[in-house]
Amino acid sequence: MNSLLLEGGRVVDPSSGFDGPADVLIQDGIIAGIGPRLAKPAGVEVYSAAGKVVCPGFIDLHVHLREPGQTTKENLSTGTAAAARGGFSTVVCMPNTSPAIDNAGTVALIQDRARHQGQVHVLIAGAITRQIAGEELAPIGGLKAAGVVAITDDGHCVQNNELMRRACEYARMFGLPVFDHCQDYNLVTDGVMHEGYWSTALGLRGWPSAGEEVIVARNILLSELTGAHIHCQHLSAKGSVDLLREAKKRGVRVSGEACPHHFTLTDAALAGSEKFWEGDGAILAQAGVTGENGRPEWPPYDTLFKMNPPLRSAVDREAILAGLADGTIEILCSDHAPHCNYEKEVEFDLAPFGITGLETEVALSLMQLVHTHRLSLADMIAKFTLHPARLLGIPQGKLAVGAPGDVTVLDPDLPWIYRREDSASKSQNTPFAGWRLKGRAVATIVAGRMAWRLDREPARIGT
Repeated sequence: MNSLLLEGGRVVDPSSGFDGPADVLIQDGIIAGIGPRLAKPAGVEVYSAAGKVVCPGFIDLHVHLREPGQTTKENLSTGTAAAARGGFSTVVCMPNTSPAIDNAGTVALIQDRARHQGQVHVLIAGAITRQIAGEELAPIGGLKAAGVVAITDDGHCVQNNELMRRACEYARMFGLPVFDHCQDYNLVTDGVMHEGYWSTALGLRGWPSAGEEVIVARNILLSELTGAHIHCQHLSAKGSVDLLREAKKRGVRVSGEACPHHFTLTDAALAGSEKFWEGDGAILAQAGVTGENGRPEWPPYDTLFKMNPPLRSAVDREAILAGLADGTIEILCSDHAPHCNYEKEVEFDLAPFGITGLETEVALSLMQLVHTHRLSLADMIAKFTLHPARLLGIPQGKLAVGAPGDVTVLDPDLPWIYRREDSASKSQNTPFAGWRLKGRAVATIVAGRMAWRLDREPARIGT
């Protein structure tokens, strides 16, 4: 029987409210005991967690693993290795692959590859529409039977409201949440950055906040109409937070997530590091954010800052932080979107949207939420564990006897520098390379196995 004892750590479990010193014993992939000074079974591997935080394994609801069809950017092996380094024991992969995950056969393919190549648990979101084209519903019942945990056309947004209504009705019937990338194409058109002062100053086409807010409002109405749970992905705009807050007060079955890049950076970053640090970055500088050789620097029009939805204004950033603090936004995630270097090394208009994020999101969340006292450590952990597990209806997200043996060990105050060459991902399209960060996962345990620890190379999970 495989067994692992995490000894002498501070156990934080938001599901039970426990926060205190304790040992955690995992046997045969299941948590077998939690308490002070647990007895050591014969042959148990002991990991000293003294001075560290032991919490449920982190879950990232929003990850692009790029398999099948786009494996020059990422694959199941490299993407899950990056997840393990970031502290994540479970990820949900998005269906905008090639071909799209819109049928049971493709779901089975990913499940099989994940069993053999994955270093963490890989859950699958199926497509809402065939080929994520927004024209014809995918076989939602068949996808559910195949094992998907949600449906989404992420990377695309269903524009036909009647079609989206029917998708919600089917999703409720089969007990699936609907994840939605909120983007009204008619309002956004060919925008490449947030519409505002900096889009005008830089001469780049604007992507207005209303292009997100209109779809958030639509989703609230459809959730009220159908009873489906609609989860709004990667919120970026103040109006979206306001709409979600009001809807949740009425008991509407909607939720939202936020990504660290949206509550750390602003659209001023596209004007270059000098303009950003003089203006919207001042709050980070005051918090002690620095780079490897002083303040992080980058040129104007840097495509590493191009993402969808785009970086928005300082007012929007503050609204996202406020929504996280008051519980309006329940979930943190990365929207890990790897791209090859050559794809980003083009004119800004031509570059693809998206950045990697699995290995930096915990540190940025600690720095922006916990170290600034906007959230307690337990509340931040809940946004990576309890809340996503509840949304998906999975047994992970808690530390309790009989629960899955998935654990993340954190050092919330550990200073470190994120370097591209240290990444496990195939792609390095991140704006945070060279940043001095504070806090990170130091071990990730999946089903009782040490998937990764800071002083070791990751070990692959067997079938």
